[in-house]
Amino acid sequence: MDDAAKLAAVRSGLPSLAAAIQLNTGSVGPLPAETAAAMNEIAAYELATGRADMPYWHETLGRIDEARAAVAAAIGGQIDEVALLHATTDGMNIAAWSLDWAAGDRIVTTGHEHPAVVGPLATIRDRLGVELDVLDIGDGGDDERTLAAIDAAITPRTRLVALSHVLWTTGARLPIARIAELTRARGVVLAVDGAQAAGAMPVDVGSLGADFYAVAGQKWLLGPEGTGALWVAPSMLERAKRTYSGGHGQARFDVTGLWEPHPDARRFMFSGYHRPSVVGLARSIGWLAMFVGFDFVHGRGLRLARRTADALAAIRGVELLTPLDRMSTLVTFRIAGWPAETAVEELASRAFAVVRSITALDAVRASVGFFNSEDELDRFAAAVAFLAAHTPDTIPARRTLEIVHST
Repeated sequence: MDDAAKLAAVRSGLPSLAAAIQLNTGSVGPLPAETAAAMNEIAAYELATGRADMPYWHETLGRIDEARAAVAAAIGGQIDEVALLHATTDGMNIAAWSLDWAAGDRIVTTGHEHPAVVGPLATIRDRLGVELDVLDIGDGGDDERTLAAIDAAITPRTRLVALSHVLWTTGARLPIARIAELTRARGVVLAVDGAQAAGAMPVDVGSLGADFYAVAGQKWLLGPEGTGALWVAPSMLERAKRTYSGGHGQARFDVTGLWEPHPDARRFMFSGYHRPSVVGLARSIGWLAMFVGFDFVHGRGLRLARRTADALAAIRGVELLTPLDRMSTLVTFRIAGWPAETAVEELASRAFAVVRSITALDAVRASVGFFNSEDELDRFAAAVAFLAAHTPDTIPARRTLEIVHST
């Protein structure tokens, strides 16, 4: 197919694109029709046949492995290095709590981190007397500033650096490979929140050098909510303390009946998986890899995001917060005179554009995906320009249609 025909085929497989301009994949992406069909098939089976027979449980373990393998393929890892979880937060929790902490130890993070990162770190600080260093790295677009801040913050008591591959606030890509060189040389563990990177841009965990890499299933991998994964570097499997083990199939028992952890990343897995969602995650990643192709996904997504950023930056009254030379697929901006929440509401009602606000920055964030069309992105930019030409007080009222009916 040429690109136009391929885009049409892709968009037909994502029905929610007909309802709105979907620009919030950084929160949750559109669900492929093929994924929904696979999930519905499993749900129908469970409704009609039940969920409790052991052969079905053993089959579920195979489906879990399929999902683990799919995640591994999407980020350049191996199946034995991947634990299937319920969210990115689970992965960052596991990474943080897998270390043996002592009062006076230190953690380094940045002021741009998502609650999925900050929450586990703050809990460790409050419960165990660990110091938490929150760094100012500007908008994240200056690699040298970021590296210098991390280098200066690391002390002999620093045990962990935890930060994002792509900042959920400004959309800046942090130099993870260079940060990993720094942490490795200083003997510090590096845990990376990859929620805004995996699926949106090329990721090769093997070459990044991180010790942990947490992934969201529902965002750029287009899987169902309640899914995520954690990649664990082989060198960390023996170093990391076991934190939690799920039920049958995720733990093993030796001949004496004592619990024995799995030798691979499954030792970090939970139990209680929603089986339709497990199947759905594997199917979404498979759809991206085999029907769409990750070259198309990454290349087109990054290209459209830059196109959108350039268009918004050219609008009088719009301030682009995303650093252009360090961006991925998130575009964050402010419109002069417009509170972010108000702008989000206006863009939804006037252009049917689904975006979100970043409260800490009082800014609007658009998540541009490979599935967006140039036409709808132009309509979105035009709607932003319309808002920028007015204020909330001077903007013309939206046209309404009154429906008259009899009782």
